[in-house]
This record gives sequence, structure tokens and C-alpha cells, in this order.
Amino acid sequence: MTRSGAWAAAEHAARASRARLVALLASNSGDLALAEDAVGAAFEQALVVWPERGVPANPDGWLLTVARNRQRDVWKSAAHRTAAPLEQVPDNVGSVATLDEVDPDAIPDRRLALLFVCAHPAIAESARTPLMLQAVLGFDAAQVASVFAVSSSAMAGRLVRAKRRIRDARIPFVVPDRTVMPERLPAVLEAVYGCFTIARGPGVTPMASESLYLATVLAESVDEPEAWGLASLIALSLSRAGATGADFVPLDEQDPASWDAELAERGERMLRRASAGGRIGRFQLEAAMQAVHAARRHTGVTDWPALDTLSRALVHTAPTLGSRVARAAIADRVDGPEAGLDVLDAVARDHPAATSYQPFHAVRADLLARAGRTADARAAFDRAAELATDDAVRAWLRNRSP
Repeated sequence: MTRSGAWAAAEHAARASRARLVALLASNSGDLALAEDAVGAAFEQALVVWPERGVPANPDGWLLTVARNRQRDVWKSAAHRTAAPLEQVPDNVGSVATLDEVDPDAIPDRRLALLFVCAHPAIAESARTPLMLQAVLGFDAAQVASVFAVSSSAMAGRLVRAKRRIRDARIPFVVPDRTVMPERLPAVLEAVYGCFTIARGPGVTPMASESLYLATVLAESVDEPEAWGLASLIALSLSRAGATGADFVPLDEQDPASWDAELAERGERMLRRASAGGRIGRFQLEAAMQAVHAARRHTGVTDWPALDTLSRALVHTAPTLGSRVARAAIADRVDGPEAGLDVLDAVARDHPAATSYQPFHAVRADLLARAGRTADARAAFDRAAELATDDAVRAWLRNRSP
């Protein structure tokens, strides 16, 4: 087999089975970090062996066996015995369940089941969602850090501590009973939203599409208003993602005729289903704001007063850095750029992380330009471009600078 064919087979196995393999090994040892390392080593070995010997008939079984052996070697190594008390070594280290024995308790996607595991209340609340994004959804510490506006090193430390907590407290790596799922749902929703936030960009990326799939399956599984709100939010956002090709085009400059009408209508149906639940939350409000933008397909105009009302409600419900920056952009359209800049000044006072939050500088640059403060706007555009992780966004910001 060619190396490219082996890579393709390994990539497919990683998408389909990585979370299951990690769950199996972690449930046996209680050590999530070790399980991740063992599975990673198995994939590395696959890239060496499969091009020479061919892809095995049962790739998952092959990977599980290699990962299990790697795990066993670590547990039995002299270095590990020296570093860890003997009582931490599980008696059944050699016995790992088969893939079919992990039942996600009627949750159709095993990654979602593992997300609920990582939302265990014994894990620090600040670490639950980052842990899911890295351990289950496969993003690195730098990508996860970008969502939470913290440094990569700080996020890496948070993740290490969370995995150590799972190991030391022997948190059971089993799918929770449905009676406790509601209390774990908010962290899981944040993880799926984080997946979408990291993956979105010009065009529809595979992980952005995957986030819509996960959000939809989650909503169908738990049937909670906020779950439907998140699915609606992602669908409505993605309905515009393919409209600009490789270039970045601001929302209010896009041609609504280029949007995916079918996906937008799907998002609107999910929002109506969410609204029928009688409880309004953050994701429903964000989805409602996206629905206002989507309505421009029919009206030709953006209802800024409606967005103003919704953004105020969103900040009241979830005064996050992102919601407050979005509020500033909307305040500009309703009351002028100085009103938006006043909002950003308050954000800077309340959120020290704003100094490294790219959308803060992008919105500030636009407002300064609208206010005629050319020199300040140029500096803000430069800072926003410096912090941008997408080449198309960076190019647009540099071209927009006065």
C-alpha cells in the first residue's frame, strides 16, 4: 500500500474511533493522559507499519491492541513504578474491554458520550470544556486557548491538572446515567460550540460541519431548548459560510442570494423548536440574532433595533467577552460609533483578556474608522491583523486599514 493510502486509512480511523479508543483505555486505567499518549503512539505505529504490510482487516482492533500494549508497558516500566505508588497501578491492567462493550447509553455518537464523561462535577469547572475540546475533539492547547482568550501555556497547565485530577480521584470513565446529564449539559454545549468557534472560517471546514452534526445529534438525544438553540446557531451561521469562497467578506457586505437557503431554513426550524421549550438561554439568543441576519434574504435590510434588543438580553444572560464585543458593534449601528467605543472601553476595564482577543481589536478598529479617528484606527487594524489566525481575515484587515 502507498504511504498516502495508509495515511488516509489512519485519518479515517482517527475520526471514527479515536474517542472510543481513548475511552476504553481510560476507563481501565483512570489515566486520561496515558490513554491519549497510548492511542497517539498506536496511530504513529500504524503510519510505519500499514504502508509496508497493508491496512489490517480490523483497523480498530489493531490500534486497540497496540495502544493497550503501550499502556501496559508504561504501567510496568521501572520509571513508572518509581514515580507512582504501587496502589495506582490497576490490577486488571491487561484486561481491556472490546470496542462493542462500550455502550453510550442510547447516545448515538460515542464522542458525545465521552463529552459527558469529561463533564464530571469532580473536574474543575474551568477545565471541563477545554478538556473536551482537546481530549475528545482533538484540538491542541493553542487552539483551545484561543477560544478562552488565555495563553497557550496557561491552557496547557489547566489541561494537565484536569487529567491528573481524573487519574488521582479515579473518576469513573463511564457514560453517566441520564438523570445526571442535565447538570453536565452546559459544559458539553460549550464544547460543541467551542469546536465550531475554532473550526469556522471562510468556507465550510470539515470540523465546522462536524460541529453541526454533533449539535444536532445532541439536541435530538436530550431534547433541551438550549441544545436546539446551539444547533440552530451553528446551522444559521454555516448557511453563510460558503458564500465568500476563500476570501473574507463582512456579514453586512455579503449577498444574501449566495447563502444556503435550505440550511438557513433548517436553522430557523430548530430555533422554533428551541423556543417552544419555554426557557430562554444564551444559545437561543445568539441563534435569534443569527436569524435576524438571515431574514435579510427576504427583506433586503438588517433589523438593527431587533439585534439591539437581543444583544442587550444576551449580555444580561451571558456577559461574556464575546457577547459584549458583539454588543459594541451593534450599538454602533443603532447609536453611532462613539456609543460602540464606550461599550468597548467598559469591556477593556472589566476583561483584562480583551487585550489579546482578536475580535475586540477588529471591532474597535472599525468603530475608530467610522468615528474618523484615522491614526487610532490604523493601529487597531494592525493589532487585529497581528492576532488573526486566518490568512483571509488578516488580509482583509490590512486592506481595510486607512
